[in-house]
Amino acid sequence: MTLALRHLKLVAFRSYARLDLDVNARMVALTGANGAGKTNILEAISLLAPGRGLRRASPADFARKQQGIGWAVSALLDTATDPVMLWTGAGEDARRTARQDDKAATVLSLGRVARLLWLTPALDRVFVEGPGERRRFLDRMTLSLLPDHAETATRYDRAMRERNRLLKEGGDPRWLSALEGQMAEHGVALARGRAHALAALLSAQEDAGAFPRAEAAMIGEFDAGTEPEALARLLHDARPRDAQAGRALTGPHRSDLAVRYAAKDAPAADCSTGEQKALLVSLILANARALHAETGAAPILLLDEIAAHFDADRRAALFTEIAEVGAQAWMTGTEPALFEAMGDGAQRLAVSEGGEGSVVG
Repeated sequence: MTLALRHLKLVAFRSYARLDLDVNARMVALTGANGAGKTNILEAISLLAPGRGLRRASPADFARKQQGIGWAVSALLDTATDPVMLWTGAGEDARRTARQDDKAATVLSLGRVARLLWLTPALDRVFVEGPGERRRFLDRMTLSLLPDHAETATRYDRAMRERNRLLKEGGDPRWLSALEGQMAEHGVALARGRAHALAALLSAQEDAGAFPRAEAAMIGEFDAGTEPEALARLLHDARPRDAQAGRALTGPHRSDLAVRYAAKDAPAADCSTGEQKALLVSLILANARALHAETGAAPILLLDEIAAHFDADRRAALFTEIAEVGAQAWMTGTEPALFEAMGDGAQRLAVSEGGEGSVVG
């Protein structure tokens, strides 16, 4: 069974006044000049999952400037049971809302239908950026496997921010204890979700194919085996230190994702740009295999400028592995020649520049 987007409609989104696009379940190659609007299409699709999309923008940023505030993205998806229509958008108040089959839904609930993974050029530096970027990368993969992970992270962050505020203001110790209990409950669930995802990814890399196997583990003082009661005690005892620092210094928000190139036994941060890209692709493909194993369907992949660091042989290997995983992958590139190795296994769509934005087969 394949999860696949079959129809995409954009209204007043980024460079598109309107776009109606019909595709089938095969891979999709979007080609065109830089600035033509290829990434805007991938970004629109990424908003069918929880979060701020692949550019991590705010809802107000999505509106087409020439048309003022307000935008919408809707898509028809084939799923294991029946086709599902998802919609998300914002009106004049710029507040993002969502619908599923014309019924009100939450943005967080979209992840139970649209399992999405993406790679963008911005992620090429994830191994050399700060720990927050790597946690975000892992949380996106965890969310694809555990749709409730987004809500867990939201609840943890909310309790942590409120505790930070009370520590600064000298709030009621009983309320602090209640917030620390919430942080402990959701923090342990957050860490265990990440551990589950990492185990699934590492297992799925046994069939790594043409891309290098990555070793990955969470590092830091917080252990996913910690019980909620133990974390609550740690937070209680750390109040003076955290009050002085102005933030919580204990918990899964302080963990880091350590990735190594297994064959070279080298940290990913020390690898070449091309090797880092290959490791990222390896992890994404492993995530897709893990999802297929756990749910019976591969996710939809959004791969922006994916061929930038790969030669012809590596590109051909990538297309073959995506086909073997059974994922509908949306890929962008400046030249049609980058996707020649896809043969008849893909749809090729040309994206043209211009104020209206247009896509032709």
